[in-house]
Amino acid sequence: MTTQVRGRRRVAVGVVTKDKMNKTRRVEIQRLEKHPRYGKYIKRRTICYVHDEQNESHAGDTVEICESRPMSKLKRWRLLRVVKKAPTQAAAPSELAPAAV
Repeated sequence: MTTQVRGRRRVAVGVVTKDKMNKTRRVEIQRLEKHPRYGKYIKRRTICYVHDEQNESHAGDTVEICESRPMSKLKRWRLLRVVKKAPTQAAAPSELAPAAV
């Protein structure tokens, strides 16, 4: 019996930009590229749609993702772990209580 060896899967770290879909996150991976002629570094980004089974990541979180089989038309990545949670913004006390007129 022969065993098939699975190839190395790419692993990347990015920031969740959208979390409105169920079990799907949109992750943006930033990189710097040097312009071929002028030498200036330019920000470039890659957008990946990621499968998040437990809905554990939210917008602004830094996450680690790995390549996987196609799960839908756009999803080709899986969430491995949340590296860093996004800071949550607490509401100001004036926003909680209604203003007395």
